[in-house]
Amino acid sequence: MTATTIKKLFEAGAHFGYSRTRRNPTIAQYIFGQKNRNDIFDLELTEVKLEEAKKAALEMATSGKKILFVAGKNEARIIMRRAAEKVDEPFVCSRWIGGTLTNFKEIGKRVKRLETLRDDKEKGNLDKYTKKERLLMDREIDDLEAKFGGIVDMKEIPGAMFVVDPRYDYIAVNEAHAKGVPIIALANTDCDISKIASPMPGNDATSKSITFFVDQIVEAIEKGKAANKAAKATPEKKEEKEEEKKEA
Repeated sequence: MTATTIKKLFEAGAHFGYSRTRRNPTIAQYIFGQKNRNDIFDLELTEVKLEEAKKAALEMATSGKKILFVAGKNEARIIMRRAAEKVDEPFVCSRWIGGTLTNFKEIGKRVKRLETLRDDKEKGNLDKYTKKERLLMDREIDDLEAKFGGIVDMKEIPGAMFVVDPRYDYIAVNEAHAKGVPIIALANTDCDISKIASPMPGNDATSKSITFFVDQIVEAIEKGKAANKAAKATPEKKEEKEEEKKEA
C-alpha cells in the first residue's frame, strides 16, 4: 500500500460513488461507507486494484498485444481518445457499434471501405465524380471515420480492452467477454464487475478522477512498450556483435 497514491486518489475525488440505491452488489466489497447518502470507496482497496490493473496493462503491452480503449460517455471520450493516441492504441470513443468484436470480419469490411475512400481522396481519384457524388462520399467518409476511425489499424481482435464505465459500455464489455478478451475497467458503484478481469473501483463520473486512472494505465502501457522494444532490439545487437567477431 502506498500512502502517496492513496493521497492522490483522494485529491482526484476517486472515492466518490453514487447513491446507495444505485449500488451494484458485485462492487459492494470495495465500499467503505456512506456520506450524504452516497457510497464512498475504500481507497486502500482501490489502490490495490489499481496496481493490479497497471500490472495487467504492463504485461499486455510488454507482450506486444494491442489494448482497445473504449469510452462512450461524454465525460471520458476526449480523455480516452487522447490517451489512446498517445500510446498508439486503437480506440472507440463514440457510440459502440454492435459486432465490433463479435462480428469482427464484417466490421473489417467497413473499415476497409474507409481505408479505400481515404486513399482515393488523398490521391485525387474522387475528382472524376460529380460534385453531388463527391459530397455523398465525403459524408460517407465522415460517418465511417466517426464509427471506425480509431480501429483502422486494429487488424485482429485486441489482446485486452480498457474501458471507463463498463455499465455505460456494457455492449462492448459483453462482446469482449464473449471473445475472451480480458477487460481493465474504471468502475463506479453502479457497475457490474463480474466480467471485468481487472476492475479499478472508483469515481468514473468526473474528468479529474477519470484522468488520474487513465494516466496511470497509460504510464504502465508506455513502460510495457519500452520493454517490448528493448527485448526486440537485444537479439539484433547480439547478431551484430557476432558478425563483428566473425569479421575480426
